[in-house]
This record gives sequence, C-alpha cells and structure tokens, in this order.
Amino acid sequence: MHIEIQPQPFEPYTRLQQYQQQADFAGRYGATAVFVGSMREFNQGDDVEAMWLEHYPGMTEKYLQKISEEAAQKWDILDSLIIHRVGEMHPNDPIVLVAVWSAHRAAAFDASRYLMEELKSRAPFWKKETLPEKTRWVDKNT
Repeated sequence: MHIEIQPQPFEPYTRLQQYQQQADFAGRYGATAVFVGSMREFNQGDDVEAMWLEHYPGMTEKYLQKISEEAAQKWDILDSLIIHRVGEMHPNDPIVLVAVWSAHRAAAFDASRYLMEELKSRAPFWKKETLPEKTRWVDKNT
C-alpha cells in the first residue's frame, strides 16, 4: 500500500504506470481498478474558479494508511495506491488517484470504491472554493 499527499500537480496515468512497473506483484494480478478524480468547474449550482484543499499533516496520511489496510483485510487485493493533491487547484486538475490491484476484478472494484467513499466522506481534508464573487468552505462532499 502506498500513500502520497502532495501540493504539486501530477499526471495520474504516468504515476500509475510508474508505480505498476516497479511493483513486486507483476504477473500475479488480473485486474487493476483505477479512479481519477479531477476538479470540476461547478459545485452546488455555482461556478467554481479555483479550490484550496487543506489537510492535517500526519493525521491525513495515517487515516489513508488505515483505510488502505482495511481494504486489504476486507478484499483479496495485492496492492493499492492513493495519491492526493492539496493546495491550490483549478478546473480539470487531477485531485486524486486511487488504484487497486487484485487477481480478480470484483475485489479490485470493491476495494477501489471503498477507498474512494472513505476518502470523500471521512478523510481529514477541507475544501475552500473560489467563486466569481466570493469564497466558501465546502461542508459536504458530493
């Protein structure tokens, strides 16, 4: 299980390929479930020009490690990867990459969905959106 939180932009498919090439599970997986989340230009019916994403260093990484370990206990997976941005972002910027490798697709799909749902609903991240005329903190993730 590998976790990264970073302020720098990243190209998710390049990072996925790099991680998969160096992995020690080559030849043992038959499925890779991948989710890439990007910033959209709207939320709650409003145009969004930018977003600031904050986290609690140490606590956030610990939580992501915890949910990765839970996924590995619940499903027969070989590995998982979570890369998450923090800081300032703009529409179309990749925010999160979640990838799960397993011998079979069901475990990969289920574990990937679990990781994303936990990230969106419980992980210690906070969003501040820049709208055309104001800024606001987002109190509900959709």
